[in-house]
Parts: sequence; structure tokens; C-alpha cells
Amino acid sequence: MKYLLLIYDEEKRFDKMPETEMRQMLSDYGQFTQGIQASGHFQAAARLQPTAAATSVRIRDGKRVVTDGPFAETREQLGGYYLIEAKDLDEAIGIAAKIPSARRGTVEVRPQMEAGAPAAA
Repeated sequence: MKYLLLIYDEEKRFDKMPETEMRQMLSDYGQFTQGIQASGHFQAAARLQPTAAATSVRIRDGKRVVTDGPFAETREQLGGYYLIEAKDLDEAIGIAAKIPSARRGTVEVRPQMEAGAPAAA
């Protein structure tokens, strides 16, 4: 089964992060990514640009409403993701726990809906 591991963290923290800490975090991510690729669980991954680059689109009363930034103001912002293949939720949670941002932010584990399958409640 495929799972999307959504990585949430505080964007402002990165602006204030010392260079040595940033290098260490990027190194940790590099090691994690190499490990997940070697394990065969890796499907895809991407780091997202900051929320300042985001655009939200909604349809209200039949009209398109486009606004800058994310839809909701939150303490943590979506910063990237990994799409993985795992045998079950427990394995996906174990992989998510190894993502470096799990130590500071939140990693949401969400199963990908299989084509034609009903959504889990």
C-alpha cells in the first residue's frame, strides 16, 4: 500500500537556524532519503517552496477565488513529502518516525486511496 508522509514544520524556524544546524539537518535528510531508497520503500519525494509562494484556489458561489498563501494560518506549514510503499500502517509509521522533521514538527501519515477502493473511515 502507498502512504503519503506529509512533513509539517515551522518555516520561520529555518530563517533563524544557524548555518551549522541547517547543514546537519540537510545531511540528516540526505541520509534518510538514501536509506529509504535502498530499502525499496521510496516512491517519490519533494521539498516545497515556502508558503509565501503558495496560491490557494476556491470556488465560491460559482466564482473562482484565488488568494496568495495557504488557506489557513497554522503554527506548522507543509514543507514537503515522501510517497512510500509499505506493507501496512505500522511500517509506514515506523518510516515516518525516521524523518528528521519528526523531531521538531509533525509528519502526517496518510494512505493513498487505491483506484476504485472506498475511503477508509
